[in-house]
Amino acid sequence: MDATVNMVNQTNERLRGSVDNPANISPTSGFFFTSPFRSLATQGCFTRLSQPAAGGESLNSAFQQAVQQAFSQAQAAGIANPILCGAIPFDTRQPSALFVPQQVQWFDRQPFLHRQIPADAELLEMVSQTEHPAKNDFMQMVSSAVKATRDGALSKVVLSRLLEIETRHSVDKPALMARMIEQNPDGFHFHVPLEQGALLGASPELLLRKLDNHFHSTPLAGSAKRSSDPQQDQHISRQLLASTKDTYEHHIVTEGMREVLAARCRHLNIPQQPELLSTPTLWHLSSPIDGDVADPAENALSLACLLHPTPALCGSPMSTARELIEQLEPFERGLFGGIVGWCDAQGNGEWVVTIRCGTVVDRQVTLFAGAGIVPDSSPASEWAETGTKLTTMLHAFGLNQR
Repeated sequence: MDATVNMVNQTNERLRGSVDNPANISPTSGFFFTSPFRSLATQGCFTRLSQPAAGGESLNSAFQQAVQQAFSQAQAAGIANPILCGAIPFDTRQPSALFVPQQVQWFDRQPFLHRQIPADAELLEMVSQTEHPAKNDFMQMVSSAVKATRDGALSKVVLSRLLEIETRHSVDKPALMARMIEQNPDGFHFHVPLEQGALLGASPELLLRKLDNHFHSTPLAGSAKRSSDPQQDQHISRQLLASTKDTYEHHIVTEGMREVLAARCRHLNIPQQPELLSTPTLWHLSSPIDGDVADPAENALSLACLLHPTPALCGSPMSTARELIEQLEPFERGLFGGIVGWCDAQGNGEWVVTIRCGTVVDRQVTLFAGAGIVPDSSPASEWAETGTKLTTMLHAFGLNQR
């Protein structure tokens, strides 16, 4: 463990370059990403990359060629250590929202964990909120998915819902980011500028971190709402670890990842049993996975595309689950359920799953939450679970669900 930490620190120093005072970095002026590994903020845009990421697990794919071309053009223009950052949608056949920034600032995220919400930031006032789909429709979706898993068509599928909110005044994005960081200090915080508005979130789930030939992943599957009573909270966590339904759901995810990773690794470590990971509102079943790639030409994006979407966000088998999602969900996920992160020209990088997130366009806010459906799932429980997940973002916006 100490050797790994030292390696990370040395690499950070090698790639960090000159950094302004973190207090002067704006989390909403460009791409912003914080992690225990590395944190960055960008300025400007050298070039955009909208090439769909489908097939990006292959180093000879059109997507990978577009990535390398963007890096080469940036280096030729004088950007010594270019990165590619942004978001890839849930359906990798859709256009990516990636770009090479003009400048990158690497910083220690600790100061941001204690940032104060601006004193003049007012809590948002809702004009309206709409659940999409409505409760009964969502529960019917879950019932249909449960039947599909019991019939053997697939072992798991992830269904999601949206909460669409209109506020009286434009959203104060810097204040919003400050709230998310304050309320979810252990998460991965991100702000992705889009053609219209921005994608913001505090994800608890690491899809892929790559440093040289070594990588990490921490999939989450199976969750339970936390209690404010310490004894009850511990009881809930123990129940989650012992839950047949949740451990089965988690096993599907880790085995699915083993199937796609094994052929690309000379070493792969996947724990036999999950452990607990907590956020302010939920307990999760988590499995810290790590390994070494067999081919040194692999990069953070090739591995991320290999894994995405995992059974934790789509289901298993992936193609069947995605087809069922398209049939049942009355909206396109877009960047929701996708991945957010960065990759450098040396192949290092970090990508997290786009959950506990929302999009902001002036006074329009859309929040997203999903839940894994397996044969033992209950429609009412899945509605409650997605509601608990939405609460994280509602609180971040300074709103209480009515």
